[in-house]
Amino acid sequence: MELIKSTLIFSSLLLSVFAQKPSVSVEPRTVAVRQDETVSIRCRVTGGAQPVQLEWKRANNQPLADNVKVGPDGSVLTIALARPSNQGQYRCIATNSQGKSTVMATLTVKQPPKVRVTPASQVKVKVGGITSLQCHASGKPRPSITWFKQEAGRELVLVSTTTGTSLTAKVTVSSPQDGGTFVCRAQNKDGTSEEKVELKVEGGAIEPKATVHQTDMTAVEGQTVTMHCQASGSPTPVITWSKLRAPLPWQHKAEGGTLTLSNVGRQDSGQYICNATNSVGFSEAYVQMEVDTRPYATTVPDHVTARRGDSVRVQCIAHGSHPISFHWSRVGGAAMSSGAKVTKEGVLTIGQLKPSDSGTYKCVATNHIGNSETFTTVTVRE
Repeated sequence: MELIKSTLIFSSLLLSVFAQKPSVSVEPRTVAVRQDETVSIRCRVTGGAQPVQLEWKRANNQPLADNVKVGPDGSVLTIALARPSNQGQYRCIATNSQGKSTVMATLTVKQPPKVRVTPASQVKVKVGGITSLQCHASGKPRPSITWFKQEAGRELVLVSTTTGTSLTAKVTVSSPQDGGTFVCRAQNKDGTSEEKVELKVEGGAIEPKATVHQTDMTAVEGQTVTMHCQASGSPTPVITWSKLRAPLPWQHKAEGGTLTLSNVGRQDSGQYICNATNSVGFSEAYVQMEVDTRPYATTVPDHVTARRGDSVRVQCIAHGSHPISFHWSRVGGAAMSSGAKVTKEGVLTIGQLKPSDSGTYKCVATNHIGNSETFTTVTVRE
């Protein structure tokens, strides 16, 4: 009779523990990114009766923007190419048969400086003439402003300031070589912005010369990549972009000498060609780009229940650029069980389970780009 009574009390305690509304946490709780960066926020179920359904909403109940995506299981919220309108709070809502729980994450989007140049785009000057190029910049903190001329892949500084909000560069044209690309750049701790002016010298013809800022580039999958090409010559050369033995990626934008590739993938690796052409001739410059992928880790399974004395096996799986290394640890700083073994492929095995082995385990997958962490929960019953 006492055994039956003890069993009923234990069963009642189990029901009270497992028949609870969910509890959740988010990582990170607060995050700040620059405009056009990509960030992910993970919502993790830490307790409550299963199954638990997860969903994300804006704190003001506005719909998620078109650049905000939620993973298939509802736990990961990704903001791609963040813009100012994405700033604010996001709610992770966990629902089960016992109720709902909500946890907030806050996103801050930093904005880089902005510049405006006068005259814009192009200015024509005859040999012997003088022209003034004006630049106005905004930003907090106040950015430094610099005018420079691009020559043969180098930047020749003309004038700069750290105290004013505008800056004027005076250019004296004594020969066709004094023409070319002039750039105003504003920079502070949160970013950089620049605008270009093409100065065309009338009264002489010069063969074009194409140059690029970088001849070798490495990008991470999903990023936006910008390639810059300049060309000197008279008449002003026309710049076009192509890719060796392949068409340009469909998500590209070519404007002047700037080629922008959005959401790059591994297939976008290769050699890109800048061609500058005018009535005198043509010139080419080359950029070699490689696209790497940072790890994205998951655990299979993400929750396992076993009895004392049994063994468990959990696989940490990561997609990304190889080589990828794996490291397992216990959340909270507890030591790993003496029966725990980890393989270089990311497999965690724990034999001869004890109740003290219950808890949350973290796997960190790392490659030369970055790392990703994922969690699994082990429950050991008597």
